[in-house]
Amino acid sequence: MRRAIVTSVALSLVMLTAAGCSPGKSAEATSSQAAGGNSQAAAKAEHVVKVGITQIVDHPALNSIRKGIIDELADEGFKDKSTMQLDYQNAQGDMSNVTTIAQQMAQNKEDVIIPITTPSAQAVANQAKGIPVVFAAVTDPVAAKLVPALDRPSEYVTGTSDVSPMDKQVELITEFVPSIKKLGVIYNTGEVNSAVQVGMVEKAAKAKGIAVERIGITNSNEVKQGAESAVGKVDAFLVPVDNTVVSSFEALLSTAKASKKPVFASDSDTVKRGAVATYGIDYYKMGRQTGVMAAKILKGAKPGSLPVETTKEVQLVINKKTVQSFGLQIPEKLKASATIVE
Repeated sequence: MRRAIVTSVALSLVMLTAAGCSPGKSAEATSSQAAGGNSQAAAKAEHVVKVGITQIVDHPALNSIRKGIIDELADEGFKDKSTMQLDYQNAQGDMSNVTTIAQQMAQNKEDVIIPITTPSAQAVANQAKGIPVVFAAVTDPVAAKLVPALDRPSEYVTGTSDVSPMDKQVELITEFVPSIKKLGVIYNTGEVNSAVQVGMVEKAAKAKGIAVERIGITNSNEVKQGAESAVGKVDAFLVPVDNTVVSSFEALLSTAKASKKPVFASDSDTVKRGAVATYGIDYYKMGRQTGVMAAKILKGAKPGSLPVETTKEVQLVINKKTVQSFGLQIPEKLKASATIVE
């Protein structure tokens, strides 16, 4: 009997020990799995993408693009100093800086590089082999040799084009200056996008019987000199989407105002700075458009699967104060559709 009791107690202890061990192992396994899951979730939450934005020069239109890109990326979940490490560089109009910045961003192995304007895009595309590139505001990506065709981007390069409707710009100028015979266009001869636009202006102007005076410059310091050399030959000026000229727009405007030769623009920001009018691109919206493409790539899309996008809309913008300063009138038929600024 005593032996039976001892045996029974022993068996009970074994069972209790086994029962005690089993839940312990289960809890430990559950804890381990939870820790592993939390670790993976934390790693995912802490993943920070690296985005490089390079801009050739500082001026309102390009700054608007940059802001649009950053705002759109934030809306897509990529916030600077949180889920995104932003590397923004401005070349200040110096082509040697453009190349250096492109080299640095390539060495940093950014997850995506977003160059704003043609020169920056060309430099980045040459340096960032194998890194996704989403350019912004490149007038003619094919002529710039960034992509073989708009609907067939390169394996690692795509983006947005800011090609301006030059036929509409010329038509707009004739509405304000019906007697125009010669139109002056100041542009940087070293920028592919500018040369393309001048060709477009010449074609549109020829259809209207208007001659075009090409005024080639190579840097921002030559803008005023170029304007002074042409002011006696032309009836009005048109500023293309040219980074060099737009960044020094006030130098052209002061010369043109002194001679009462109205200046028209190709972007709305330049109208706000004093040009008469434009059928212009909203560069902030273009930045948002570019940001959408960049976000798709950061989420796994391949650049080669995203065709180059052109601007989705243009808007008629007229500067009322400038119109008056040049002694012009806003055509009645344009008033209803125009955004009028002062």
